[in-house]
Amino acid sequence: MLTPYNNPFETESGSSKLGSPRFYLPLFAVGIVCAWLVSHMGLVGGMGLMILPFLAVFLILLFQKPILGLYTAVALGFIILGIMRYVDIPMTGLSIDAILLLTFLSLIFKNFYTKMDWKPAKKDITLLAGIWFAYGLLSFLNPEIRNYSTWLSSFRGVSVYMLLVVTLSLLLMTTNRRVNYFFYLWGIFSILASLKGIMQVTLGVDHWEKAWLDAGAYSTHILFGKLRVFSFLSDAGQFGANQAYSGVVFIILSFVQKNIKRKVFYLIVGLLGIYGMFLSGTRGAISVPLAGFMLYFILKGNKMVLISGFALLVVVFIFFKYTTIGQDVQQIRRMRTAFDPNDASLQTRLANQKTLSRYLASRPFGGGLGHAGKKAKKALPNTFLANIATDSWFVMIWAEQGVVGLVLHLFILFYIVIKASYLVMYKIRDPIVKMNTTAMAAGMLGIMVASYGNAVLGQVPTSLLIYTSMALMLNSEKLDEEAMSNKSSVKSVIPS
Repeated sequence: MLTPYNNPFETESGSSKLGSPRFYLPLFAVGIVCAWLVSHMGLVGGMGLMILPFLAVFLILLFQKPILGLYTAVALGFIILGIMRYVDIPMTGLSIDAILLLTFLSLIFKNFYTKMDWKPAKKDITLLAGIWFAYGLLSFLNPEIRNYSTWLSSFRGVSVYMLLVVTLSLLLMTTNRRVNYFFYLWGIFSILASLKGIMQVTLGVDHWEKAWLDAGAYSTHILFGKLRVFSFLSDAGQFGANQAYSGVVFIILSFVQKNIKRKVFYLIVGLLGIYGMFLSGTRGAISVPLAGFMLYFILKGNKMVLISGFALLVVVFIFFKYTTIGQDVQQIRRMRTAFDPNDASLQTRLANQKTLSRYLASRPFGGGLGHAGKKAKKALPNTFLANIATDSWFVMIWAEQGVVGLVLHLFILFYIVIKASYLVMYKIRDPIVKMNTTAMAAGMLGIMVASYGNAVLGQVPTSLLIYTSMALMLNSEKLDEEAMSNKSSVKSVIPS
C-alpha cells in the first residue's frame, strides 16, 4: 500500500492559520466575555480576570501538594478581613471555607488509586472536634432559632473550622519540617501585621481605613483622640490579642533555637508581637503574656526559672496595678485599666452577664448560634439577645449554646492544654519538639484567658492558629519520634 505523499511546501504553516476566521472567533468570544465582566463588575471584574491565571496555577499546585491549602488558609486568615476594606468582593468570607474543602478534595484525588490513610487523624483531638461539631449541628433543632442563615454563618466559624483544620493538620502536618514552615508562615504575617500597625501610628490610616472608621468603627477605635491600631486584621481587639499570642509563642520558641538566623527571626516576631499588643490598646490582651509565660515557667520544670519567672510576673502586675509610671503614655494608661475592678466597662459587662443569666436559666442550650451580640443585630434587631452585648467569647458561647455548650467547650479547651502540658513534662524527649509544644500550649492558655474579655478565640486568624496548634500539640509524640529517629540516623552514619 502506497503512503500518500505530503509536500511540505503545500502544508499549511502556523502563520498562515492566522488568516483563518476559526483562529479569531475564540479570541473574539473571550474578548466579549472580558468586556462584559469589566463593564458590569468594574474593578472587581477586571481584578477577577487578572487573578484567573494565577488561580489556575494555584489549583494545579494544590492538587499536587495538598499541604499548600492548609498554609493558604492560615495566610488568608490574616488578610481576608483587611482586604474587604479595600474591595467589596462578593462571597469573600467563604474563601477560607472553599480553600479547606478544596484541600480535602485534593487529598482524596491524590490518593484516588490508593487507599487513603486516615490513621494520622485517629486522635482524641479529632474525636473532641467531632463532638463539638455534632453539638453545633444539632443546635439547628433549637426552638429559639429565628434566622437559619444567621445560624449557618455562625456554625461555620464556631464548629466547622475546628473539625476541618484539626483533621487536615493531623493528615498533612506530619513532619517537623512542615511544622517549621507553619511557624515561618505565621511569623512572616505577624511581622507584616505589626509593621502595618506601626505605619498606622506613624503615618496615619489610609483612605479606605478612614472610610471604615467613619462608617462607625471610630466609636471603638478612636478613644480620647488616639487611634487603637487594628492593622489589616478585623479590629483592634483581634489585632492586640493575636499579636500578644504571637509574642508569647515566638519568644518561647526562640529560647531553644541553635540556628542563629531562626533564633533572631523568632525573637523579632515575638518582640514586634508584644509591641503590637500595646499599640492596639486592647486591655484584655495583657492577660495573654501573663497567663502564657506563667504556664511556660511551670512547664520548664526548673526551680530557679520558676521563681524568677513568677517574680517577673509579680513585678509586671505591680507596675500596672499599683504604680502610675508611664501614665502619660496612652497605651500604658489604657492597659492599666484592665487591672481596675471598678472600671466602668467591666461593671457594664458584669451587669450584662447578670441579665443573661436570668434569661438563660430556662434555656440550657442557649438562644441559637449567631443569635447573640452585635453580629445578630442586623438580622435580628428586635430580639433580646441581639441587644445584649456579649463582648466575651465565652459569654457568647454561653448565650448562643447554653450552659451545656459552654461546659463542653471549656472541657475541650482545658483537656487539650492539660494533656499538652503532661506530654511536655513526661513524654517528649526532643528539646525542639518539647519547646514547640510548650510555646503553643502557653499561647493557647493566654488566648483562653483573654477570651473572657474579648471574643478573640473564634475569630480569624487566631482561631486557625489555635486549631492547628491543638492538632500539633496532641500529635507531639509522633513528631518527637520522628525527631529522635532522625538523630539516631545521623549518629549511626558518623564514625565513632
